[in-house]
Amino acid sequence: MTARELDAAGITELGLRAAYTRCRRLNARHGRTYFLATRLLPVERRPAVHALYGFARWADDIVDSTEAGVPPHRRATALAALQEQLERGLRGGGSDPVVVALADTARRYGIPHQHFRDFMAAMRSDLTVTDYPAYDDLRAYMHGSAAVIGLQMLPVLGTVAPREEAAPHAAALGVAFQLTNFLRDVGEDLDRGRVYLPADLLRAHGVDRDLLRWSRRTGLRDRRITKALRAAEDLTRGVYREAAPGLAMLDPLARPCIRTAFVLYGGILDAIADDGYAVVHRRAVVPRRRRAAVALDGLARLAACRAAARRKGRPGPPRSPAVPPGPPGTPAPREREHEEVA
Repeated sequence: MTARELDAAGITELGLRAAYTRCRRLNARHGRTYFLATRLLPVERRPAVHALYGFARWADDIVDSTEAGVPPHRRATALAALQEQLERGLRGGGSDPVVVALADTARRYGIPHQHFRDFMAAMRSDLTVTDYPAYDDLRAYMHGSAAVIGLQMLPVLGTVAPREEAAPHAAALGVAFQLTNFLRDVGEDLDRGRVYLPADLLRAHGVDRDLLRWSRRTGLRDRRITKALRAAEDLTRGVYREAAPGLAMLDPLARPCIRTAFVLYGGILDAIADDGYAVVHRRAVVPRRRRAAVALDGLARLAACRAAARRKGRPGPPRSPAVPPGPPGTPAPREREHEEVA
């Protein structure tokens, strides 16, 4: 976290500054695509985004610690400890830096606490649920693992449309991002014992877990797998189309950030197709040159938004106001029941 970002956000207490800095490092290490897009946000909003994503990455690290040989019962214990830290932090206590930053962001922006609890419920399910019979089952899981991240983000981004109008498109974007990750990470998830692609979609093309494992183990391709992965790509692109209208509902100063993430994540789908749907064997990567071009376009759009705001003689368009921190234990006010990221 740069001092400029923290100063702009009004974060002055040394311990709190250190907590936000820790979250930024987590986000930078794990989420290259979204971290790049976050650089396009107004400087005062970046610490809050890093706190939200830093906490999410930390929980996800616990769930995925199978690679370090951590048994399920120890991961469950670690998640339970994190849940306890979260509850204490949201009540104004707690000492873990990541939770401290998250709780501070929740107070500043009035983010309902239930969103964090729903996220933790999805993380716990990852310890025992290893596949999903149908797309509806997967969508239910993604409410906690993806949609609520959007619910947390929207007060930070701000909108120029009523929140309830933006919500359906916002929810779709969170789902689209996670479906993209699921498709990109098919092989790695298999190694962890998980298959996130819905079983009914795979079965429609003659694919099951055993066939995916065979392909992963032998390095051999199968046309049935390719067809199933192409169908998963089509499904995901359809969700992106549902999400697209929500971009125009955001505060103009936040649009370049989210549009950049939208384009970069869509580029992952392009990379998967260009690589012949070989995700069972290797992860598709967006070329660095492409990432740089999208980032430069985002910078140009952000500069244009700032220039337009200056011409109007104000720092930016109306947006959902941040809520100043209350005293320890103050519950976050609830503006609306259904708020999701666009």
